[in-house]
Amino acid sequence: MNKPGKTLQEKVEGDASEIKQKYGTFAGVFVPTLLTILGVILFLRQGWVVGNAGLLGSWIIVSIAFLIVTFTALSMSCITTNIRIKAGGAYSIISQSLGLEVGGSVGIPLYLAQTLAITMYIFGFREGWQYIFPDHPALLVDFLVFGILFLIAFVSAKLAFRIQYLILAIIIAALVSVAASIFTADMQHEILWWGNYPGAPENNFEGISFWVVFAVFFPAATGIMAGANMSGELKNPKKSIPIGTIGAIVISFIVYMGAGYWLSKIATTEELVSNYNIMIDKAFWSPAVLGGLLGATFSSALASIVGAPRILQALGDHKIFPKGDIFSELAKNGEPRNAIIMTGIIVLLTLLLRDLNTVAPLITMFFLITYMMINLVVFIEQRMNMISFRPTFPIPKFVSAIGALGCLITMFIINAVFGLVAMGLVVGAYIYLSNRKLDVPYGDMRSGLFVSIAEWAAKRVSMLPEDNERAWKANILVPVRSSRELRGSFSLIQNLVYPRGSVSLIGISDTEEDDLTESLINFSSSFLRENTYARWSFIKSNNFQDAVLYSIQTLRGSFFSPNILFLRLLHDETYDEEISNIMANARMNNMGIQLYIEDTVAQLGRTASINVWMRDKGPDWDLDMDLGNIDLALLMAYKLKINWDAKLRIVTVVEESEVENAYNYLENMLEVARLKDAEPHVEIGSFQEALENMPRADVDIFGLPEEPDLKNLRSYVEMTRSACVFVADSGKENILA
Repeated sequence: MNKPGKTLQEKVEGDASEIKQKYGTFAGVFVPTLLTILGVILFLRQGWVVGNAGLLGSWIIVSIAFLIVTFTALSMSCITTNIRIKAGGAYSIISQSLGLEVGGSVGIPLYLAQTLAITMYIFGFREGWQYIFPDHPALLVDFLVFGILFLIAFVSAKLAFRIQYLILAIIIAALVSVAASIFTADMQHEILWWGNYPGAPENNFEGISFWVVFAVFFPAATGIMAGANMSGELKNPKKSIPIGTIGAIVISFIVYMGAGYWLSKIATTEELVSNYNIMIDKAFWSPAVLGGLLGATFSSALASIVGAPRILQALGDHKIFPKGDIFSELAKNGEPRNAIIMTGIIVLLTLLLRDLNTVAPLITMFFLITYMMINLVVFIEQRMNMISFRPTFPIPKFVSAIGALGCLITMFIINAVFGLVAMGLVVGAYIYLSNRKLDVPYGDMRSGLFVSIAEWAAKRVSMLPEDNERAWKANILVPVRSSRELRGSFSLIQNLVYPRGSVSLIGISDTEEDDLTESLINFSSSFLRENTYARWSFIKSNNFQDAVLYSIQTLRGSFFSPNILFLRLLHDETYDEEISNIMANARMNNMGIQLYIEDTVAQLGRTASINVWMRDKGPDWDLDMDLGNIDLALLMAYKLKINWDAKLRIVTVVEESEVENAYNYLENMLEVARLKDAEPHVEIGSFQEALENMPRADVDIFGLPEEPDLKNLRSYVEMTRSACVFVADSGKENILA
């Protein structure tokens, strides 16, 4: 019999192996999530919560905690029905939305938190075990429990899920034993609706606050990712994660609310706050509750030791850390054996510490940061209104906002110091991963996010006055005939715009030149590698002059509209007339101009010194906001000075009688322009003599005349023995702004 073909959804979801995708909603999500939530807090701490807060106060605490995780679960359900979620659970969700850098910065601490949680669950199991067998050595119990957990996880997740059915039965028996006590005569205590918050035995009942009690209870509501961590091994994660997670949360909430009522009726306030084993002592059959306690801690550890390696496997798949791909390897049965071994080693080492109380709050912080990021992902997606955001499980917009805010507030309620430390570690991981320049295997919503921000900014900018001199930055348009001429000016252009400007490369040729197009792509990539924004386009034209004019006019309406035209003046006169016409058109279109003439011998030299030449301002030497055709030249020189770490001289040539006035003017101008590191320099005599006698620079910058004699401009290179740039203002620059 032929096997049925794949459904359309299976084809879209990808060709994951049958070995990996094999768990349904109940086994893969509902049971591990339920068992993780119904844990130690239920059996050992909820009585203390009720004793301190009273029944109404405890219900409020339970409701707030479950409201936060429910909203997070709703956000997670929403986003998982909008993406093809891969292995790694929360890491996969965040990575596919905000990129590998953000996903990895959260995924690494999430993996460590999940792994350290295994150790804490083992310690919790040992405490329950020693309640029965107080003489058993603690270290031996810990190692034996770890060995059993590791063996189960190493053999197969399928075996772990089968064992969880047994544990589920034990916990159900424990809850039945609790409920059965209703029929005894013990439930006769009067309900205390609002408690007095006496505290705990550890602080000699010196009193405690509502939020401290909330902080103690909140970890009970975490664990909602236990099923999502198995995302890579679910038959249908889009269906299983929402149904399984939300179903487990609803059942758990009912259990906690019911247990709170039972505890308020079964014991006095004094018993509740002083006896952590009150549920065991007051149950109809105590061994069943004790079994539930052991089962809860064991199942939580089992869910973590099965889920944590899946996160590490996903991190390894994307090479989040060096040599991490070793953890992405799978055994023949689909198990991430290397990731399981690494997780086991970490747990084994932490077992030797014997006490994780100092880092326990940090573990909770990492979970909360993960939950917050999931809510934030949905919050951003909802407000971007992108057509790709079409979840089959939509939620109201306020859900993700409240979920994110609730997680953030809860972090600082539980422990503000650890909250800041956790966020600092995540930010540090993000910086590290950003510098690694990871290879992203899939698209994410970052481009859409940045486009949305850019659209918002563009609309706001369009409402502002056009000539905003304080917001000026260099956006250079570079027409290109050949890649050879661009190579010669790449360094200069890059340093003229870095770090906030942009470069627009326009290739112009009368044929479809693949070499020129490839060069434009390569140069654009080179600018980007130098953290300089660059874009390129190709125009097929047999008229270079007209193509440049059309480019100026077309790009004028763009958001990053070019404000400077960069031209090279070659040493032969072939294109002189064309260059003159292009510059005239640029002036008519209010474009600044930079005409570069290369020194074929020295080129840009050591990029250590810059001379800017100013016309003398005599006889009045008055400084006003209009400096003439020098603003762009000074702004350009300042950019080069900063990026080259070069020496900057501002030069003017005057008669001997005007030297003092010239120095006063230059010093005053430099102070007003906030160019205090620049050196004023006054030359005496003729302009040509000054060109030849002036201290040498690597580049000399001059104002560009209205009708320049290009042959005469070439002679400046010989006289200064340096590269020269002739600059014309557009009228929108102001060095004094």
